[in-house]
Amino acid sequence: MEIADPTPAERRVWDAFPLGEGVDLRERPDSPQDGDDDPARGADWGPERTLRAEFLRELLLAGPVREGRTAGLKVTGARITGRLDLRYGTVGHPVRLRSCHFEQAPDLYGARVGALVLSDSVLPGLTAGALRADGVLRITCCRFTGPVRLQGAKLAGALFANGATLGTPGVAPAEPVLQLNHAEVGTDVWAPGLVAHGRVQLNGAVVGGQVNLNDAVLDAPGDTALHAEVLAVGTDLHAMRLRVRGRVNLGGARIPRQLNLAHARLANPGGVALRASSGVIGELWLREAAPVEGDVNLRRAQLDLLHVPPEVWPDRVHLDGLAYRVLTPHLPAEQRLPLLEREPDGYLPHPYEQLATAYRTVGDDAAARTVQLAKLRRRRRTLPPYARLWGHLQDAAVGYGFRPMRAAGWLLLLLCTGTLVFALHRPPALKPSEAPGFNPLFYTLDLLLPVIDFGQEPAFAPRGAYQWLSYLLIALGWVLATTIAAGITRSLNRQ
Repeated sequence: MEIADPTPAERRVWDAFPLGEGVDLRERPDSPQDGDDDPARGADWGPERTLRAEFLRELLLAGPVREGRTAGLKVTGARITGRLDLRYGTVGHPVRLRSCHFEQAPDLYGARVGALVLSDSVLPGLTAGALRADGVLRITCCRFTGPVRLQGAKLAGALFANGATLGTPGVAPAEPVLQLNHAEVGTDVWAPGLVAHGRVQLNGAVVGGQVNLNDAVLDAPGDTALHAEVLAVGTDLHAMRLRVRGRVNLGGARIPRQLNLAHARLANPGGVALRASSGVIGELWLREAAPVEGDVNLRRAQLDLLHVPPEVWPDRVHLDGLAYRVLTPHLPAEQRLPLLEREPDGYLPHPYEQLATAYRTVGDDAAARTVQLAKLRRRRRTLPPYARLWGHLQDAAVGYGFRPMRAAGWLLLLLCTGTLVFALHRPPALKPSEAPGFNPLFYTLDLLLPVIDFGQEPAFAPRGAYQWLSYLLIALGWVLATTIAAGITRSLNRQ
């Protein structure tokens, strides 16, 4: 291949390529990226640091090789003019262009490369849809002013985007700033510290390892900041200390271990801040997170563990169909029940049943009964007036059967009332010559307790209003005694 009018930098790269050696064009290679070596100032770099895109294309596709050496492009601190067009090309060498300034967005659509490293560079974008990479793709600490298109890409290794900046603050992009929809990543998507001013899209992506968004900032106010419907992750999605303005959409995601949002701050006022409906997630953590600003939608999600303190939940939470096995931290039912009042669709029985099941799973039957009682009280509000009245009576008497010992109090009250009334108004004996001595206490016990017979009730017959009182005591005694027996039986069965 002949080089037409090569720049000094191109001559150096030409000589180093077949040897796989690196070329550092920075003025101060040993110092941090600052001053004139900052790629953001790369437009001012002269011919001694300039590489033409067409030169790089020819070098990568048909460059010289040397027997016994591994060729490769390893350049640091270059200004790359023109568009690096490698569409559908096959590059059999690693490509490393670190701390470079690109005048135009490289186009690698459908290309195949060994490894692609663009770390610390400044680019107006990257088009690499359907890219095939046999190694890793690194855009670590890159600054992109335009979109990074990786939809449908297949990476055998990992995608490193830690510390990268995508988009421009205060400018609403016309398309997602990072497009990984339907991409396949063999190991991890490693992006702690990522800053995205626009939508990050991972719809239908398949990641063999984990997705790491710790300390990331996703800024898309009024829009979707993270769009990851039907995302499939091999292990975890870590997003500790994540800061989001906009919606996080994880509908239908498959995350077998942790979705860790500890210390995160999610804000989308007036809209949905977090959606994980129909997802299958091992553990969802919002430990020590800031109170969520916006709705949370967990409808039909399946979780093994849900760790969300009560103060983190927003005013509106969609819970219908949510299934979880363990709820942590373990708190009294009274601290969990207000969450179920925040369902926008009003009373739904399933969230109460699920919460009661979670308490029973950890052996807290008392809390489970509290939840069941709260469910019936909430349902009562939806009933017609006559049914609400009957519900209030059931609640006051025995707590809908979940407070059976309350019946013992009513029995004691009725016993005292009956004893006093019949002591003042002794009922006449049916057969005075055969009747035992009248005892108002045991007479009332005979009326109230259906399985006990002290011989008082069949020997005496009250009349008038006192007869109706005896009928009432018999009926109430049956109901209350049966309730107490059922409560004792449930307690014995639990033990």
